[in-house]
Amino acid sequence: MLFLPGNLAEHLLDIPSLIIINEKYLKDSNVIDICKLIRSSEDNSSTPIIVITSDDSKEHQIDILKLGIEYCISSEVSVEYLYYTIKNITNLLVINRGISPLTKLPGNIPIQAELKKRLLKNQEFAVLYFDLDNFKAYNDTYGFLGGDEIIKQTAKIIVKNVNAEENAHNFVGHIGGDDFVALVSINENYESICQNIILEFDTKILDYFSEEDKERGYLEVPNRKGIIEEFPLVSISVGIVEVTKGRFHNILEIGEVGAQVKHLAKVTPGSAYAINRRLEIKHEK
Repeated sequence: MLFLPGNLAEHLLDIPSLIIINEKYLKDSNVIDICKLIRSSEDNSSTPIIVITSDDSKEHQIDILKLGIEYCISSEVSVEYLYYTIKNITNLLVINRGISPLTKLPGNIPIQAELKKRLLKNQEFAVLYFDLDNFKAYNDTYGFLGGDEIIKQTAKIIVKNVNAEENAHNFVGHIGGDDFVALVSINENYESICQNIILEFDTKILDYFSEEDKERGYLEVPNRKGIIEEFPLVSISVGIVEVTKGRFHNILEIGEVGAQVKHLAKVTPGSAYAINRRLEIKHEK
């Protein structure tokens, strides 16, 4: 949390979680200019800002809010009001850190909590680990914005198919980057889920490639030495871990097995899934 004023450049060397500006202490500085300066910084473009203003006019407060400032509070409010405003924003920040800003899916913290909860309840379930193949080559060719679109589309495909049966106990999370995870009942046909995801993914992924790349069937990407390398089009690999009673003692053990079984799927050309413990590899086309 950061209170301004002071030396703005010095304060913003570290990225704060929350910025509070009290207008009456700004002296020669203008709160509008300061807010514009903060919002122009890439690092602080999304940092929540509270402005405590001594100007209660509606026009002034709206001018501040138009800059994307979260709260504009009159200096006449009580300390208690300001305290609970800060407290609630801080709580919201903690909650939002558990959500992927790109896909709006639960991130690492909620994923770990869900896994721990199911283990503690001695539930039986299957963990599906998803990973995109040759995704870096795609980013190198089409850029990160294009890559983000593929990640968002992948999230939609996974959520749609995992929740196709409307099972309230199913769970989908975004680990980060091009890695996703889903938890489904061990009694559910998770192989069918994986098959449907692969089928839909392999169809829709073609929309993100040029006609030339689709016709060729691979990407041509220059390496650091300028030598052209060939990479297959983006595919999806799924590693499935069956969590049965007493098999795992903690979520780290599940993650280790998940990494191993996902590797088995990734070494198979194209989109594929592998299942532990049977270690079956399925290649869907």
